Amino acid sequence: MKSEALKDLAIKSIEDMKGVDVTVLDVRKMTTITDYMVIVSGTSSRHLKSIVNSVAVDAKNAGCTPLGTEGETEGEWALVDLGDVVVHVMLPQTREFYQLEKLWSVEGASEREAASKLGSGGKA
Repeated sequence: MKSEALKDLAIKSIEDMKGVDVTVLDVRKMTTITDYMVIVSGTSSRHLKSIVNSVAVDAKNAGCTPLGTEGETEGEWALVDLGDVVVHVMLPQTREFYQLEKLWSVEGASEREAASKLGSGGKA
């Protein structure tokens, strides 16, 4: 299954489970580990687990067995690794703390680069 179709499948599954604040990041130019990262919030630990399960089952039913899932037992941050698409499901406070969207954005990378140059005595 192509990464674009896999991303769409994950988004539909998330929407069917009423995931909150869905963000899709195209990270193909930043990393070779995956093409897309989908970040979504769950309203509770139970909701988070349900979203993860739904994405994994829907992907498997479409012929794309997940490479793995992690974090469902902790209930604050879980992910489904579909290879070309990685789905992060987080509680809102966890999502706010880690700010993956900022971490994987081009602007965020530029800001980190500038900060590291300043921190090492270089000029930004």
